[in-house]
Amino acid sequence: MELRRFNESGIEEFRRHLLEMKDDPALDSPRHLLEDARLTEPGSSQTELHPATLTTRLAAAQTVDNVLGSPPPLGATNDAGLWSWLTLFYFDSACPRLENGTRKVGAIARYIPEGADHKRYYRHLLLGPYLVYRAHHDDPERAMVLLCQPVHSPGDIVEQLVSRQELVTNPMIVRVATELYYDPATGAPKRGSGGKGAGSARRLAEVADQFDVTWDLFAMPWQSLLARLPREFNRFRPAEPSA
Repeated sequence: MELRRFNESGIEEFRRHLLEMKDDPALDSPRHLLEDARLTEPGSSQTELHPATLTTRLAAAQTVDNVLGSPPPLGATNDAGLWSWLTLFYFDSACPRLENGTRKVGAIARYIPEGADHKRYYRHLLLGPYLVYRAHHDDPERAMVLLCQPVHSPGDIVEQLVSRQELVTNPMIVRVATELYYDPATGAPKRGSGGKGAGSARRLAEVADQFDVTWDLFAMPWQSLLARLPREFNRFRPAEPSA
């Protein structure tokens, strides 16, 4: 299928279907909207899309990056019609069926980007990981703690760090977060790294705020930042930090 985007009517029609699916989880996704000439228009390129299961946020970001090209078309990240259309195209990853065949539709902002606030844009299940990936395009591995999760279930670490643009775009803080909370053996966040406890991602955001008063966190080597963290982070601190 060729890349398209929803016009305003298409966005509202998709929204209507999402609300209906929230009320009736047995309803299927409205894939017929994808090629409706009344509701869609051609995308910025003639890229051909193929059905795919996006297993992780990293896979989603890489897939969309390949679709849009690098650099992406001007204004692509602010195009709600594009991201809404892409979400419907990959809906089985963004809102997979449960064992009983139903779907659990979450907040509408997860499927349709809403508002100009970057915090709400980062909530979007495709645009969010894409923005993280683009911010760390030179070394996506340092952002694995924000990209390893299933597309439909970002989790608390993502919520705590991507809601703050000054944190999620800082390569040193993101690298430290990956060193602390990402388990390369399992390909998932370490147990207990979410939530509000000592040494959690929420605490890292708070400590980074305190450090930022004294140091330039964009200039500080990540190893130095990691070493300066209080003892509460020791339970997540790696025995041997990555090279």
